[in-house]
Amino acid sequence: MLCRFTNQRIPLTRYLIIVAVLATQFARTGFAFDVSRPNVILVFIDDMGWADFSCFGNKEATTPNIDALAKNGIAFEQFYVNSPICSPSRTAISTGQYPQRWRIGSYLDNRKANAKRGVANWLDPNAPMLARFLNDAGYATGHFGKWHMGGQRDVGEAPLITEYGFDESLTNFEGLGPRILPLKYSPGQKTPKKHGLGSGELGRGPIVWKDRSVITQEFTASAIDFIRKAQADDKPFYINVWPDDVHSPFHPPLDRFSIGGARRTNYLAVLETMDQQLGKLFDLIQNDQQLRENTLILVCSDNGHEPDCGSAGILRGAKVTLYEGGIRSPLVVWGPGLIGKEKNGSRNKQSIFSAIDLVPSLLSLAKVDVPSEVKFDGESLLPTLLGKSEHSRDRPLFFRRPPDRKRWKKMTDLPDLAIRAGKWKLLCEYDGSKPQLYDIFADHGETKNLANDPENAVIINRMTKQVVAWHKSMPADKGDDFK
Repeated sequence: MLCRFTNQRIPLTRYLIIVAVLATQFARTGFAFDVSRPNVILVFIDDMGWADFSCFGNKEATTPNIDALAKNGIAFEQFYVNSPICSPSRTAISTGQYPQRWRIGSYLDNRKANAKRGVANWLDPNAPMLARFLNDAGYATGHFGKWHMGGQRDVGEAPLITEYGFDESLTNFEGLGPRILPLKYSPGQKTPKKHGLGSGELGRGPIVWKDRSVITQEFTASAIDFIRKAQADDKPFYINVWPDDVHSPFHPPLDRFSIGGARRTNYLAVLETMDQQLGKLFDLIQNDQQLRENTLILVCSDNGHEPDCGSAGILRGAKVTLYEGGIRSPLVVWGPGLIGKEKNGSRNKQSIFSAIDLVPSLLSLAKVDVPSEVKFDGESLLPTLLGKSEHSRDRPLFFRRPPDRKRWKKMTDLPDLAIRAGKWKLLCEYDGSKPQLYDIFADHGETKNLANDPENAVIINRMTKQVVAWHKSMPADKGDDFK
């Protein structure tokens, strides 16, 4: 027998032993699979608080499927999204750039409301999309879930999701193309209420109405079908699974629906149901050896929780605010063939980075180059993402409030701008006045404003100048009209 590994003639029995040993080594190291083109699944949950996963401290509900990813992966505690509200947060995680560059600073509404706030009606399809870069490099790309970057309310001429670099899409009432619209079933109701927000009249794709409690299940099932097709075509894949859970209105399965109870009760029921439905996708990846060894799963939230529903734990603030509870998100990263076993169940409490950093990091993971003229605001932090480093991004993170959210619910006089640089977090008005300074590592809850300490004058002056300069460098919205 001529051995292909040694180019020497050897007895058949010895040849079989060599093959068995090498196969074992390949299985142990993962070299049997093409790890140069790993698959990526980005799960982006809607309106969930920093402390709502049970692995992040929730004692009232459990999220066992997501907890299992954290137990065999890494949980990041200092990860940020780039806006405290949905559309700009989604723009940032899709483009690797601050959403204000694309005039998306608040949630996309009807065209009159968008003009009033100074925001675009949809994301410019010329934006540098992560999905498009990967698709051009040979990846199968799919979007399954909430979009909210164009094609909502009375805006029916927005580009289809597939025009942004996706091979397939399935969305809800805040995007165009094939979509599933929710029916709100409540105990005792004979006829469910439709919750389409005008999407049913926009056309531009087939529409199916489903019980709101199974919408995430439908997105997950479509993602699973897409993965199986990519496997059959021998293609790596990138997919968005973006449920519109746990955004209100909260409609868990009828056997878990609480009538007249606290809103948080139904919120928690939706949270647990969503985790169960996502679990089918996670099981597919975990139980297929090739997928398990060559897939990276990331799970986070698009912004903070709605008050009285989710929870930010020790963090201050909620959705729409630039306090930590509005912009810091739990992040769980799982990938046994990509992350060292020694990092299983670890927690990274040091690394400061954000959604815009995921785009260049994931492109680095896939070894995909982008044109030189594309300039990301994000930084590639792939070693941090895979647990090989605790490096933070080098440049500060900048934030601007949604223009229409100077006040919301019981919250008033919310800061206009924020900057995070190292341990320091500064919030202020558009002109730099009313600074608030916090040492986040020592005071995660932003309880002790250090702005009045004369020893911090230099820090305040520097950070204020930086964030105001960044604000002025971005296209203007109409935030001043909502004072």
